Amino acid sequence: MDIASLEKLAHLIAGQRIGALGTLREGAPFVSMIAFAPSRDFSRFYIHASRLAYHTQDFLKDPRVGLLITESDRSAVDPQTLARITVRGSIAAVSEGDAEYATARELYLKRFPDSAMTFGLGDFALYSIRPESGRFVAGFGQTFTCTVEDFKRASVHTLPE
Repeated sequence: MDIASLEKLAHLIAGQRIGALGTLREGAPFVSMIAFAPSRDFSRFYIHASRLAYHTQDFLKDPRVGLLITESDRSAVDPQTLARITVRGSIAAVSEGDAEYATARELYLKRFPDSAMTFGLGDFALYSIRPESGRFVAGFGQTFTCTVEDFKRASVHTLPE
């Protein structure tokens, strides 16, 4: 992937706050909206979800998930040209005792400060999506298969905090 495409991928991941989370529900696809926060090197995507939600019930039974992050629609542009990344991976809980918990919580709350109160609710937990591969469409005719290393290479193209 060239530098311009890595920059576009970085802008997409860092610039969007919601995605579509795909899980398996009773053997069939189920997709829901989810707020996410990427790790600094894009090797993880953190979500904070309630165990009451269908998607959480689903991935607790089968950790295989898909996460679609897409550029915001602009009605003057052909939607087929919008940048998007589909991430395939697995999801696992991040427990308070885990080494990554404090950083993950900080990243999530920086992006979603209004969700601080949900960290005190018993049915909510922090989860980490670990990408295994991705399919990035940078625009019409610009499609790339991504590895975790590609995500990491793209992360260096974000603006400093």
